[in-house]
Parts: sequence; structure tokens; C-alpha cells
Amino acid sequence: MSTELTHTTGQTTGQIADQTTGAPLKPRVWALGAAALLALGACMEAAMPEPADGQALFVEYCAACHGNSAKGDGPLAADLGVVPADLTLIAAHRGGSFPRAEVLSKIDGYTSADLEGPGMPEFGELLKGDELPLDTGDGVLTPTPRKMVALLEYLESIQVAE
Repeated sequence: MSTELTHTTGQTTGQIADQTTGAPLKPRVWALGAAALLALGACMEAAMPEPADGQALFVEYCAACHGNSAKGDGPLAADLGVVPADLTLIAAHRGGSFPRAEVLSKIDGYTSADLEGPGMPEFGELLKGDELPLDTGDGVLTPTPRKMVALLEYLESIQVAE
């Protein structure tokens, strides 16, 4: 498809033209093609974040308390009055199964809303942005913020046996 139509006089019309016939494309045909491309893009599966994406978020949001090793030994840990969890043992403490829904609930603050005293802060920033369909283990794809999925993928990747 050519981006402009040239007349025999050498002047351009600025219209989009069919390469074979030189005839200008009708706006409806052009709009239909654009809509088809948009629909195709919407049908394509969004790339899931990798553990490395989540590691960057972990360093930014979690390492101050949980440490770069995620073992609960961050620089602020001693001042908290509560020992931060060793995040490398989440699955080990649950029979080797990583509880995706439970971890997401803990990160977003849903499960800690009723707790008294100092606890893990809620991370509203992680709830912003585009969402991805995520199966947390129940077979249902749930729209979940990309940043939360990235952090979840990282935490799941660092699990060790106790």
C-alpha cells in the first residue's frame, strides 16, 4: 500500500492509495483495516512478567525490611519490633506448595487490614497499571496488576526447601 497517490502530473494528493490500482482507499476500508489490527492486538496474549521484573520491584519495595536475600534481614528489620518473614521459605512452610492467592493478599494488604500494631505496609503502587489474567491456583483467570504478578513470579522463583 502506498502512502500517497501521484497523478501523471507528478503532484501528490496526500491520500493513501492501493499499490496495484493507484485508486485512493476509501476511509471506511482504511478504518476497517485499523480496527482489525486493533482487534488482533487485543486477542494476543500479554507477555507475563519474568522473575527478574519482580526482583527489581522487590529491591524497591521489600528489601529494606526483608533484605536483598529475602530472608528477613533487611537494614530496617532490627528497628521493626517484629522480625520480617523469610520469604524464601513460604512454600516450605506450606508443604512445598506456593500459595499464590495468599501471597497476593498479603502484598496488597487485604489479609492484614484487621491486624493491630505494626505490620507489613500495603503497597498501593503495586496495584496501579495494566492488568494480566492470572491463575492463582483455582483455575480461574483473575485480572491482576502486572507489578503484583511480577513480584509474585519473583517470590515463587526464590523458594527453597527447608
